[in-house]
Amino acid sequence: MKAAYIEAFGELDDNHIITGELPKPEPREGEVLVRVKAAGVNPVDAAVALGMLKDAIPCSFPLIPGWDAAGVVEQCGHAAKSFAPGDEVYAYARRPELKNGTFAEYISLPEAYLARRPQSLSMEACGGLPLVGLTAWQALFDAGKLKKGQSVLVIGASGGVGSVAIQLAHSVEAHVIGIASEDNHAYMKELGAGATIDYKHPDVPGEVKKALSGDLDLIFDCSRGDVLSKTHTLLKKGGRLVSITNSKPERREDVRFKYVFVEPNAPQLEKLQQLADEGKLTLAVSKTYSLNQAAAALREIQSLHTRGKMVITP
Repeated sequence: MKAAYIEAFGELDDNHIITGELPKPEPREGEVLVRVKAAGVNPVDAAVALGMLKDAIPCSFPLIPGWDAAGVVEQCGHAAKSFAPGDEVYAYARRPELKNGTFAEYISLPEAYLARRPQSLSMEACGGLPLVGLTAWQALFDAGKLKKGQSVLVIGASGGVGSVAIQLAHSVEAHVIGIASEDNHAYMKELGAGATIDYKHPDVPGEVKKALSGDLDLIFDCSRGDVLSKTHTLLKKGGRLVSITNSKPERREDVRFKYVFVEPNAPQLEKLQQLADEGKLTLAVSKTYSLNQAAAALREIQSLHTRGKMVITP
């Protein structure tokens, strides 16, 4: 099969991000072989290629990046009975060892990783949804315990995770305040944000206070900027702070904190599928790349200034 892969950690250029032929995987017991139609590009993929996760997660070469996939079931291994060839599926595909990712024509995954993809979204959008969708779900609902009527501040709200978080919070009738650049305010309001704030505003905490009608129950931090350091004191006593970028943020002792590193969860993918097919969740695909353009895609996602999702279409 054709794949984009690395044989050593290095820079995000064509000398290290190789596009070539690798053996097509065979589905083992309980696994499903998927023909990848779209693979989301995420900042973590650049981090993997640069070697930033090598001490946290076992790796072996050749290493194919990519943790998101949408595609078509081609073959089912022994005892894999939940899907049949021809089924359209999507998955968050991170395995315990970083080796066989989704920047390839095929991937074999445990059937427990897979769910049927939303039919209301394009295959490209489905390929970009699993990681950001599960991250937002696990941050807001598992860690953040967000409920109807509560207020949530989403920092970095126009990115992949943040834009899904706005929609998920809106779907449970929470009040959403989104922080991102002013260029993205109309976009965030379309997704369901009740208020939007420019992260460059000279008084971000003051703007958050103006947007609140009561307590601030939850802050969801999706950004590597300094907004959290300015706003964390606005949380109510016993409020919750969830971050996907900082495992030890500054916070008061009476605030409950959780760092989230997304885990595969097919039942939650099924819930995302239901929301999408009910018209309550969408995903904007800003750009598509071929496997030959994987290095360029990784360089762009590393900038952290993208809007919507970028996907590779093998």
